[in-house]
Amino acid sequence: MRARYGVPLGIMAAGAAGLAYAAGIEARSFRLRRLTVPVLPRGMRPLRVLQVSDIHMVGGQHKKRAWLQSLAGLRPDFVVNTGDNLSDSEGVPEVLDALGPLLEFPGVYVFGSNDYYGPKLRNPARYLIEKSRGSHGLNGNPPAVGVIHNPWEDLRDAFDTAGWVGLTNTRGRLKLDSCEIAFTGLDDPHIKRDRYDRVAGGPEMDADLSLAVVHAPYLRTLDAFTSDGYPLILAGHTHGGQLCIPLYGALVTNCDLDTERVKGLSTHSSGGNVSYLHVSAGCGTNRYTPVRFACPPEATLLTLTARD
Repeated sequence: MRARYGVPLGIMAAGAAGLAYAAGIEARSFRLRRLTVPVLPRGMRPLRVLQVSDIHMVGGQHKKRAWLQSLAGLRPDFVVNTGDNLSDSEGVPEVLDALGPLLEFPGVYVFGSNDYYGPKLRNPARYLIEKSRGSHGLNGNPPAVGVIHNPWEDLRDAFDTAGWVGLTNTRGRLKLDSCEIAFTGLDDPHIKRDRYDRVAGGPEMDADLSLAVVHAPYLRTLDAFTSDGYPLILAGHTHGGQLCIPLYGALVTNCDLDTERVKGLSTHSSGGNVSYLHVSAGCGTNRYTPVRFACPPEATLLTLTARD
């Protein structure tokens, strides 16, 4: 049997069922990815790092809030938040409620574009066909015209009050019981707010470990961090592709990173150096495209171990 315009009813039904699954089931099927990364100096004890990213909190997401709160039971040595906490200008209290137990642990953070600006309603198909517009060497931010300005300052102030270290185009440190970790962070390259010249110079030699943190894994930032010799770069932004094809993978990354590295642990080479790169698939979606397919929402527990 065929529906109007010659579309088989079976295909229409399958599409509707897939959409219902992607929005109603998989987008709420929260997972924890566990990885081991050998980046520590010899003799240093393993460190447990919890990375959370792309929460995109919208009011009423009770299951997501409860799941994020439960991650405190992992007892990480420290937390890395790689941005896009908001997808609702009223969402700051709910983000802070969700992350409340994790704020009891040492942590660092960077922001993404959705922390600064509210999302726009747009055709979801554009996500699949548009090319990245990231560029190099820009000296100023593009004007934000016709956008909703999120209260990111309230989020920043709460994180800072809890003791988390902001890494917006700057460096910071966490002092743990047995070691000191240095961090170098960038503001979001997706909206051209990254200023690597402000943090260039490579790892801090008097720290036990130096890590690089950025929201969107644009190649210009990965090249800079790797050329400077950082052993591990942590990023988010891609949502793991969000809509993936089983046995094939992601169609897009929403930046100029290749789809083979859209999520999980990989490596990046530049300037004769090689860095580990971890890209979180994140645990949320844009409020106007609340679906995930073959790419469940996640956080990651990385266990850092001694180099071979």
